[in-house]
Amino acid sequence: MEHDSIVFTIFLVFTGAALFATVALFARQSLLVAYILLGALLGPSALGLVSDPELIRNISEFGIIFLLFLLGLNLQPQELIRMVAKTTEVTLLSSLAFFALGFGVSLAFGFTLMEAVLVGGAATFSSTIVGLKLLPTTMLHHQRTGEVIISILLLQDLLAIILLLVVQGSSQGSMQLGDIFKLLVALPLLIGIAWLIERFVLIRLIRKFDKIQEYIFLMTLGWCMGMAELAGVLGLSAEIGAFIAGVVLASSPIALFIAESLKPLRDFFLVLFFFSLGAGFDLSVIDQVILPALLLAVALMLLKPPIFRVLLRRTGESEKRSHEVGYRLGQMSEFSLLLAVLAFEQGVIGAEASYLIQLSTLLTFLISSYLVVLRFPTPIAVSDALRRD
Repeated sequence: MEHDSIVFTIFLVFTGAALFATVALFARQSLLVAYILLGALLGPSALGLVSDPELIRNISEFGIIFLLFLLGLNLQPQELIRMVAKTTEVTLLSSLAFFALGFGVSLAFGFTLMEAVLVGGAATFSSTIVGLKLLPTTMLHHQRTGEVIISILLLQDLLAIILLLVVQGSSQGSMQLGDIFKLLVALPLLIGIAWLIERFVLIRLIRKFDKIQEYIFLMTLGWCMGMAELAGVLGLSAEIGAFIAGVVLASSPIALFIAESLKPLRDFFLVLFFFSLGAGFDLSVIDQVILPALLLAVALMLLKPPIFRVLLRRTGESEKRSHEVGYRLGQMSEFSLLLAVLAFEQGVIGAEASYLIQLSTLLTFLISSYLVVLRFPTPIAVSDALRRD
């Protein structure tokens, strides 16, 4: 059997992930950090056990599609509308501050203006996955802290989708107004088509055959991939289509059941997604970006908590809650990773800028996860007093 076969690759991914996840849990780290490190170790630039770039890209693309679909599926439009007024100012002002920080650091190290803009954009977001995974379930659904965190993350996710849309419309490193206009027309068209199909076809079929779980599973996957393909036809990315498919479906009562049913599939593709990011990381360029990446990561980790705390205090939140929210949102985002990969593939930024974003994101994941599990209630807290499921 060739080492590049899909069976061997899947074996390496999930057997290795099980071992690395065990170590990560003992070290009180986020599991997704373990998956990225595993990918980097087994990828072409290290041990080379997974050496087929095309296979890695295919796994990554499929994983990203399902990741964004599931993120969209948890994005309740009604909930967003209810909470948006409470955290819009916090989200926008903090985003401007973090953008300025990323922009300034990258310019100081000689990156181009366009690269500095994208690095600044990547520094803007906090991780939905890390933020929500480290929240106890009771806090996620029933407490004010969870509501504040979710509302900020939802608004950031929308900003991230807009930025990904603009990057997707770029042409050879320059963002043309004509391309952006076409995409801004295609986006509402896609949303309209998705809403019509969901309302008059998809939901009726699901309700009619809702007792056949296999059918619901197939319809959900078909809906996600169908919208991803339609987005490509309209000139958008497949990832944008999958995200819209999830958001449109999130407004229906069946969404919670679908999200629950897809949890194993979600975890499967999260492992593949983050592994592929690590495997695609060129370790030989670390020495070229380690200094700006360290500076950016440390600066964000130092400034994100106090900036969020000050802004939330202005909205009337308590000192304790504002302090905790600031630390829980202190990292960069999986959207930063998506932005780095997509912008490089589109030719908007160079390889060094892309790796700067990826390495900075990984460092903030590592540090933030460690700080949160040491200081606040989480399912994997260090002390028994803080461990809450």
